Amino acid sequence: FVLEVMGRHCGYLALVSALACGADWVFFPEMPPEDGWEDNMCQKLSENRSRGSRLNIIIVAEGAIDSQGQHISSDFVKNLVVGRLGLDTRVTILGHVQRGGTPSAFDRILASRMGVEAVVALLEASADTPACVVSLVGNEAVRLPLMECVQITQEVQKAMDEKNFDEAVRLRGRSFEHNLSTYRLLASRKADSELPNSSFNVAVLNVGAPAAGMNAAVRSAVRVGITEGHKMFAVNDGFEGFHKGQIKEIKWGDVGGWTGQGGSLLGTKRTLPGKHLDKIAEQMRIHNINALLVIGGFEAFESLLELYEARAHYQEFCIPMCILPATISNNVPGTDHSIGADTSLNAIVETCDRIKQSASGTKRRVFIIETMGGYCGYLATVGGLAAGADAVYIFEEPFDIRDLQTNVEHLTHKMKTSIQRGLVLRNENCNENFTTDFIYQLYSEEGRGVFDCRKNILGHMQQGGAPSPFDRNFGTKVAAKAIQWITRMLKESYKGGIVFANSEESVCLLGMRRRAMVFQPLAQLQGETDFVHRIPKDQWWLKLRPVMKILAKYKIDYDVSESGQLEHVTQVRPKESDFSACI
Repeated sequence: FVLEVMGRHCGYLALVSALACGADWVFFPEMPPEDGWEDNMCQKLSENRSRGSRLNIIIVAEGAIDSQGQHISSDFVKNLVVGRLGLDTRVTILGHVQRGGTPSAFDRILASRMGVEAVVALLEASADTPACVVSLVGNEAVRLPLMECVQITQEVQKAMDEKNFDEAVRLRGRSFEHNLSTYRLLASRKADSELPNSSFNVAVLNVGAPAAGMNAAVRSAVRVGITEGHKMFAVNDGFEGFHKGQIKEIKWGDVGGWTGQGGSLLGTKRTLPGKHLDKIAEQMRIHNINALLVIGGFEAFESLLELYEARAHYQEFCIPMCILPATISNNVPGTDHSIGADTSLNAIVETCDRIKQSASGTKRRVFIIETMGGYCGYLATVGGLAAGADAVYIFEEPFDIRDLQTNVEHLTHKMKTSIQRGLVLRNENCNENFTTDFIYQLYSEEGRGVFDCRKNILGHMQQGGAPSPFDRNFGTKVAAKAIQWITRMLKESYKGGIVFANSEESVCLLGMRRRAMVFQPLAQLQGETDFVHRIPKDQWWLKLRPVMKILAKYKIDYDVSESGQLEHVTQVRPKESDFSACI
């Protein structure tokens, strides 16, 4: 399949969609293919077919060019493949279907946050303040001078006109550069003779409940590990499978097509390793495991803490270990975002939209909806903001009967005006007494004569489905970064023919903290964790709750202490090795 996507002057859509679907080849304006690309592409397609692949995807930006500046069309690519390889090939030109549709949860939250930041920026501006662009870097709002942004954009086109394509990619920003670096790492398989000479064995496993994006992370870890020269091992069914010896080597082709698969193809269990330390250590000796990559939720966090604390008794655990947070609840300390949470939010928002639409044309109605998340109110709060909820009840913000009464009165007042439908979200463990049934009955009684109520418990539909583009790319990039960290740690800890790493820094969690991806020792994260309720003690998204209440027409104050500050556009080129230092 040859897919043509929008992007006359910018290849962002082509590049990110290629990364999200594991495309075999991608064409976009900032980085044209080298001379002779026709032969290279056809050779790669033939090699993929010879390994058993029955599907190839080529993505073409509408502004794609070759190194001489000549346009590369989707029809030209199709005719080339048909002419040289004789493969049945179809062209799909997506066109304006890319502009339409319902906004995703991510877009709704981004728009809400940027709208708030824009208003605050206007209120804080003086006559001397330059015009600014409100944006998001990592997970932090920033303000950049408008004219600097315009100048950078013009310099991109100038660099492309001068055929200085490396400079054009650099000017697009670090995120664009790292997307391209990651795609190149995963797209082309090197011959065995070209791989670094490594004798290290790295095991990958999933722990905890399934989360969309886990498979994309495993695929990325396996392929980057092989590229680094390691022998990669897959562990089925988490630590339960580990102590039973369900460990096998996994090859490059074994993870083909995993990017878009939901759930956990390796299998995952909530079992912690504590009761099976002897057998796990034995399996690590048998398979000579030199490093461990664990992809999972709070159970994965607890599991690596148990292995870390058992190092005094088991030398086998004195190896580099890394956890990638992957849970729909987003309740793992040390990270603002977890793999799988975005897909779950999309499911919640889409369902809320449908539920509200179901009452279209009927009398006034309020829906009480229960979300998952354990004691963590992330899904309820962020889902509520994205879906336009009137109230959201969570464990982190205690409430009593007076708060419930205030919410009912507020909603009743709104319903007497032009509002036809109300939406109330409740986190499953927000309060053991104020259950979903209790809140439903309270709203039904107090709203009698003004509105009627319906309740819905979303359940495990929040856990299933194909991963969103955000989760696919987030999982892909963090797994690549984790393997490069493991490679560095293996080289540093390899002495006398064995790997020995027993420092705090050798057991880390890779998480997004504000603007950066950071490796944080688990021992340091213990103090930031509420283990009883399985949540971090400090959670960034609680700052979004005032925004949600303001949008629901509550009169409350908004804290602007953490709003963005005007800063200059930075264009510092990272060193080649710095890909492993930031995303």
